[in-house]
Amino acid sequence: MAEKSVRPATRPQSNQRQDAADCINRALAKSDIAEICHAIGAATHLYNISDLAQKTGLSRPSIYRAFSGDPKKPNFTTVFNVLDAMGFQLHVTVRRGARAKSARLKPVANCPEAGAKN
Repeated sequence: MAEKSVRPATRPQSNQRQDAADCINRALAKSDIAEICHAIGAATHLYNISDLAQKTGLSRPSIYRAFSGDPKKPNFTTVFNVLDAMGFQLHVTVRRGARAKSARLKPVANCPEAGAKN
């Protein structure tokens, strides 16, 4: 009887994780939702999907469906939880050439850390 091949439950190598993070960041820089979903979906293949499902509280099919390119896009909570389970985090930076005009400078409302950096 042939032995069943089992995917190891180990973490991907550091360079694979960095490549996945770089791919997701390139997609985020383009602001292309379909490309972002594809990049996150490709990154999930580096991990044991059952482990991701357990850590996120989502079912395995839900994770596959969320990033499969289906016209129905995943919600922010799903994206955030899957990235977090893979050990990634989103980071917002200021870029040149803002699209909307800035209002008069004032503290960010309801942001507990806004005053901490002054």
